[in-house]
Amino acid sequence: MYAVISRQKTQLPPGTVVRMPGTWQDYCMLRDSRGDNSIPRIKYRNGEILLMSPLPRHGREANILADIVKVLLDSENRNYEAFTPITMDIPEEGGIEPDYCFYIDNWKAAVGKDRINWQIDPPPDLVIEIDVTSYTDAQDFLPYKVPEVWLFKKSGLSIHSLSGNSYQEQSFSQYFPGIDLSQIITSVLQIASEQGTGVAIRGLREQFNG
Repeated sequence: MYAVISRQKTQLPPGTVVRMPGTWQDYCMLRDSRGDNSIPRIKYRNGEILLMSPLPRHGREANILADIVKVLLDSENRNYEAFTPITMDIPEEGGIEPDYCFYIDNWKAAVGKDRINWQIDPPPDLVIEIDVTSYTDAQDFLPYKVPEVWLFKKSGLSIHSLSGNSYQEQSFSQYFPGIDLSQIITSVLQIASEQGTGVAIRGLREQFNG
């Protein structure tokens, strides 16, 4: 199946997830066959290749959550580097494409970088994934040792912090302690759906900047 997808560049219907056995070489071939496109999203783990075509709400929610992070960081005059889209891969071990990633504590390590060596360079401090199709698991980021992973599903936000060799769900983000992110995200998404994203993000910025 991977050969057919690669050769014909099959367009998957939005919301579709395809799972199939495959090698690291198969994954690389599929990834490279997209050229400059980022769809379908492709992931490799444990001898399995997953392809996913995002729904329209996927990109919208990813951008809103990323904007919320930027507002919170800006309100504290904290520097950061942000990337999207980005491919994280370690040969023969894993490949994944998070919706958004932020360098916060390690922002200096990412300044001006065109390429990141995931075996040598520090990982992003925070990764954001919108998961409306059960495509993502926080443990997928374990090979890269990302300190914190946000998964946003229909049930809302879950925050996963790296602890030893696994991720543990937490109530608060280590980068925004004491801030009720679930409440903020729910409120901003509600306002965005009724009045537009610009209104929602400007309102949040006014709330945190006084």
